[in-house]
Amino acid sequence: MGLSIDGLISGQDTTTLINNLIAVEAIPQTLLKGKVTAAQAYTTAVQGLNTQVAALADAATKASKPASYDLYTATSSSGQVTATTSTGAAAGVIDVTVGRLAQNQVTVTGPLSAWPDATLTLTDATGKATVLTPASTSLDDVVSAVNAAGLGITATKVAVGADGFRVQFSSTATGSAAAFTVSGGTVPTTQVKGAQDAQVTLWAGSAAEQTITSGTNTFTNLLPGLDVTVNAVSATPVTLTVTRDDAAISKMAGGLVSGLNDIFAVITNRSAVSTTTDSTGKSVTTAGLFAGDSTIRTVKQNLLSAASMPVDGRSPSEIGISITKSGTLEFDAEKFAAALAKDPAGVMKTVQEISGRVATAAATASDKYDGTLTATITSQQSQVRTMGLEISDWDLRLTAKRSSLERVYTAMESRLGELKAQSSWLTSQINSLPDTYTGSSS
Repeated sequence: MGLSIDGLISGQDTTTLINNLIAVEAIPQTLLKGKVTAAQAYTTAVQGLNTQVAALADAATKASKPASYDLYTATSSSGQVTATTSTGAAAGVIDVTVGRLAQNQVTVTGPLSAWPDATLTLTDATGKATVLTPASTSLDDVVSAVNAAGLGITATKVAVGADGFRVQFSSTATGSAAAFTVSGGTVPTTQVKGAQDAQVTLWAGSAAEQTITSGTNTFTNLLPGLDVTVNAVSATPVTLTVTRDDAAISKMAGGLVSGLNDIFAVITNRSAVSTTTDSTGKSVTTAGLFAGDSTIRTVKQNLLSAASMPVDGRSPSEIGISITKSGTLEFDAEKFAAALAKDPAGVMKTVQEISGRVATAAATASDKYDGTLTATITSQQSQVRTMGLEISDWDLRLTAKRSSLERVYTAMESRLGELKAQSSWLTSQINSLPDTYTGSSS
């Protein structure tokens, strides 16, 4: 903290004087701080662009794989039967008749007040028997023993009025494989609902009629990549249709173009030069962070070329991907859909090729180890660190300079104080001298 020496003797505002001198000395540091601020703003902008380009690289890599176009959608002629597609689906149509739904088994005992036996035995569909020994003949203990056994069977005590209670045993899964029996000596049981598989019939009524069962109400891969879930028995066949999902393929191609245009928009906005007027009416020109940046310009050109160059001698504009006058891309969904309907294999191959080229260009720019944008970010961060050290050195230098100036001005004030004291002493001495009388003779 500086010394307060303002005007002790001289009457000068030495603090302001020192501050002004330090401000002049600090001009190089101030300029350096401005460079740091600019470098940090530029680095942040490049990092944001790099994130976008890296995301594009991932999306384009996915779009370049043939499996990404293995897109199909399924429809059903009945709301009681739903169909979904997964990997490996192919176009096709099939009729199914739902004969029955899957269900779990439910068995109940006769009315009880307590379990009449020391044990009970549960036997699964494979014939495996498990003997349980409850803690007591209490129905609550019997229920607890069954539920803790982990056999895929749950037990519940049900109040039935004056008759006391019944114990209900239920399989947790549906299907015939979940069937079980309960035996416990003298305990009577009744099967309320039997375990059964769901069943559908293909080509019903023909010589090729085929029945298929499932332990659940879902039939997996009924056709390749087609899962069917039944919710009700049907008296008439339900038609399931699998078709290529052209809308999804079009969305993927359009998304690639949109991702490129988003990047181009950022580069264009940050490369723009604007002119404003300051408070004095003078025009001030401000260049965007990316203005004149050859690295950024190269990234944009590489991406644009990757998306617009011909594939097997044919322009991407033939399938609805074209360059605009402003240097961006345009996706014509209707033209793409028409081309896809006419030549699906050719269109998908073209999009895969374009996606692969875009993925390569984007990865070259954004690779986390040697991408051109990554290298730019690393270089800028290194420069900011170096300038930060220089700024810290300037802080030390300016602190030392301030201390030196304060000592100089303190010494000046002290010397002035001594001189003033001497002046006051001399003045007092002179004033103390006797008056000299000069007379004349008569």
